[in-house]
Amino acid sequence: MVQIIDAVFRVYYILILARVVLSWVRHDPYHPLVKFVYEVTEPVLGFFRRVIPPLGMVDLSPLVALLALEFAHWLIVSFILR
Repeated sequence: MVQIIDAVFRVYYILILARVVLSWVRHDPYHPLVKFVYEVTEPVLGFFRRVIPPLGMVDLSPLVALLALEFAHWLIVSFILR
């Protein structure tokens, strides 16, 4: 069970990092893979973007989302292992 949770969180971390990289490069927003990355990560990043507004041109929502996900991951795994 813990391995499945670890894998799910790891995939989501990678998707958030992919979205950060996509924001740095020119990409086709209609490409199915790009659309998938945006659709999967937007609920979490959108929430944090509403809570923490960008600082000028810097969007801190991915960093805060990764920290929050790491904390949630730790809580879930700790609860399961107890």
